[in-house]
Amino acid sequence: MYIEQLKNKLGSEKVSLEEKDLKQHSHDESPHEAIDPDVVCFPENRQDIKTILEIARTYKVPVTPYGIGSGLEGAAIPVHHGISINFNKMNQIIDFSPEDMTVTVQPGITRVQLNQFLKEYGLMFPIDPNIDASIGGMVATNASGTTGLRYGAMKDQILDLEIVLSDGTVIHTGTKAKKSSSGYLFTNLFVGSEGTLGIFTEITMKLYGIPEETVMARCTLDTLEVCAKASQIISLKGIPILRLELMDKESIVEMNRQNDYHFPEKHSLFLEFAGTKNAIIHDVELVKKLLHELGCEDWVVSRDPSEQQEIWRARKELSLAFVQEEGMDEVGADVCVPISRLPELLTYARQLIQETGLRGGVWGHVGDGNFHTLVLFDTRIKGEKELAESTNEALAKRAIEVGGTCTGEHGVGLGKIKYQEIEHGPAVRIMKGIKQLLDPTGILNPGKIF
Repeated sequence: MYIEQLKNKLGSEKVSLEEKDLKQHSHDESPHEAIDPDVVCFPENRQDIKTILEIARTYKVPVTPYGIGSGLEGAAIPVHHGISINFNKMNQIIDFSPEDMTVTVQPGITRVQLNQFLKEYGLMFPIDPNIDASIGGMVATNASGTTGLRYGAMKDQILDLEIVLSDGTVIHTGTKAKKSSSGYLFTNLFVGSEGTLGIFTEITMKLYGIPEETVMARCTLDTLEVCAKASQIISLKGIPILRLELMDKESIVEMNRQNDYHFPEKHSLFLEFAGTKNAIIHDVELVKKLLHELGCEDWVVSRDPSEQQEIWRARKELSLAFVQEEGMDEVGADVCVPISRLPELLTYARQLIQETGLRGGVWGHVGDGNFHTLVLFDTRIKGEKELAESTNEALAKRAIEVGGTCTGEHGVGLGKIKYQEIEHGPAVRIMKGIKQLLDPTGILNPGKIF
């Protein structure tokens, strides 16, 4: 009945029951079980979203937002079926002010599409989660990625969100001003909420000037502890690095083996400097000196854009490098800890993987304490998946114990629900109260976060 209502009020071209669409929206990039929605809607504007929520509210049907399906914790999986909302047709730039260095977009536009438009004006949107994710999805999970060291996470970029609440009310959480002390800091309540509190229809963000020059460097170090120490020293010296990425020896070996790269097979740091030419020259020399005092080897600097792209392509293909073999799958962890605890957590992560006897790697954005693990398992061997998953649980709990978080950037979704009470304690009760206030009928992405 409600599907006919969707077709009548939205138009049949915006409503799909085709099997290929249902299958596409049944999963993301996580290992969680795929679940088909009953129907997929393709809204084009705020009014379409209001219509969908009105029908969902009337018939008590779950609504699950879907960006491009690149999530890693199952946030886009419609675990209670219902309506999946695809934002592909909501991909417009609504307002652009190069003088104010702000832009307002619909949630379906991707970061690459946005940056292609901004490049002509010498501006950029800096957050890079290593994939061409939708802006709406990045807000929903508070994404960050390789540039988080300099620019922070999505929460640091958002000036205002236009949101349709479950009862159809349209609200704005901020303004286009760069700062405000008026009212509650409402915007951050919705950033990272994974579609459980409202549906984004417009997103206003800060923009930045494209740096005059970028320079890449890489080097190897003897241990993971020294790699972590290096990132800490660089931060303490106030050197404005754009990217500071760690890849352990095992990850480098897999990259070389699968993709025919020839990086030195040791624990490695990959660095990117961005700014004016004179500033970069100074920063590169200073970092080189600091790292050589820690015993770094294989120091290489590149100013050639094509060579730099090759280095970062290798980093972005790292996960794929592990799982190209038939029958193999992966589980991955994403934790963030205080910088001072990073050496022990990196060592602990590597130890956990070794104890399973499975192949896997440790890497991440160590400049801000965020790192990842990946453990391979053979889907044909009973018990291997559970063995691989045990490393995630142990690492998440240890991260929380040392004052960190079970997820630095991937979000909670389905995979990190079990750690919410451990990490937040009594605050979870307050979070559930907010959810109940804003979504009393429980139709917005039920089964996620809590």
